Amino acid sequence: MSIIAKVHIENERLALVPTLQNLDGVDISVVSQGNTDPGSTDFPFLIEYGDRGELETMLETDPTVEDYELVDWTDQTGIYYIEHTPETKLISTVVTDVNGFLMHTTTEGNGWLVRLLLPDRNALNTIWEYANDHDITLDIIEIYDNDDTGGERSYGLTDEQRNTLKLAYERGYFGEPRDTSLSEVAAELDLSSTATSGRLRRGMRNLVAATLDGHDEEN
Repeated sequence: MSIIAKVHIENERLALVPTLQNLDGVDISVVSQGNTDPGSTDFPFLIEYGDRGELETMLETDPTVEDYELVDWTDQTGIYYIEHTPETKLISTVVTDVNGFLMHTTTEGNGWLVRLLLPDRNALNTIWEYANDHDITLDIIEIYDNDDTGGERSYGLTDEQRNTLKLAYERGYFGEPRDTSLSEVAAELDLSSTATSGRLRRGMRNLVAATLDGHDEEN
């Protein structure tokens, strides 16, 4: 029976991790595509950041980026095709090798949060062994059968987005008038106002996408 696994992976040479570590508040997701060529090192990314110039300066120095091409930039959000350097660590190859599929991939913390559709648990074990052999820290967050409809829906939220939205709601940030400010919420989370605002914006967008479109993940 096929399974869905949510895992978190970390390594300094994973794709775009240097950019993630150096730009406060940047949010990066892999754009789903039909091409699953296991040998490909060229992928489309959706990147949200307030300063396009600063972002592209970082991409030019990121050791995991061989080259990049801007496809579109709208409202602090860009779609880029990024070619990775040969030294970049990727798990897409092994996922394809085990007949798996990367359903949703987005940055979280100092790494990537990945939702995988896999044929069985043996496939997940193969991916774990691959990660271990390549010094990639892989933490399994949850596993469930593909036909399992029980449990709490995530509504497309990462744990960080959910926690930020919950705290902001409890403190009255969404009240009218507001009972607390963005800077006060940020201070309680020990984050900058920019990072907190980004989490709130992305979390609310994912909630809207999930509840209005009926999807559990943002596409």
